[in-house]
Amino acid sequence: MGQRILLAGATGVIGRRLMPLLRDAGHHVVGMTRSELKAREFRGAEMVAADVFDAAAVARIVASVRPDVVIHQLTDLSGLADPATASDAIGRNARIRIEGTRNLVDAALAADVPHMVAQSIAWAYAPGTLPHAEDDALDIHADEPRSITVRGVAALEAAVLNSPPMKGTVLRYGQLYGPGTSRDGPTGSAPLHVDAAAHAALLAVAHGEAGIFNIAEPNAQVLTDKAISKLGWRDDMRLPAA
Repeated sequence: MGQRILLAGATGVIGRRLMPLLRDAGHHVVGMTRSELKAREFRGAEMVAADVFDAAAVARIVASVRPDVVIHQLTDLSGLADPATASDAIGRNARIRIEGTRNLVDAALAADVPHMVAQSIAWAYAPGTLPHAEDDALDIHADEPRSITVRGVAALEAAVLNSPPMKGTVLRYGQLYGPGTSRDGPTGSAPLHVDAAAHAALLAVAHGEAGIFNIAEPNAQVLTDKAISKLGWRDDMRLPAA
């Protein structure tokens, strides 16, 4: 039986791949994005626009949608590839993870949403024995600018995982490649195809498992056994060819 889902960040790299997966699985999906212009790009889909930093607007949308699950795929990575603007991009993305997540979680709690699934990253672990499992510590004592990113990640995960009675699921994604990204092939220490990332969120909804899951292709940096055994996830999951 399908669930009502609010997909925050529906026009992002993962959101665009996730929306059709959720709909094909029989879920009623409402996509949330930051601007009316982006919302109009998704013809045939139910979309709403809200600034995640406007707590009142986010609360109104969540209360109106009445979702069974909120999926948090919000990021702001514009300018990250340019050294001249990378610092600003890192700060903006950390702000979304801290303030935006808090607003989304508070709105979900006020609307009695039972489950939230949120995007995190798999390269924020503190130095230590490899490969990292999900209970390894994050690198919260790193130097800047890494510390800005890790503090944002830690705040996002704490908000999602520690907000009872709502159940929280955190997906620690590897470095994305594929459609909509700037990379055609695997790159980084823990690569991940964007379609496999989207499937992980779909499976998190289906299985309702709480906790943290590393999501990446086989690599020497992070273990993905938990996602494979608990969610039935595979790194070769892809969307059907158009």
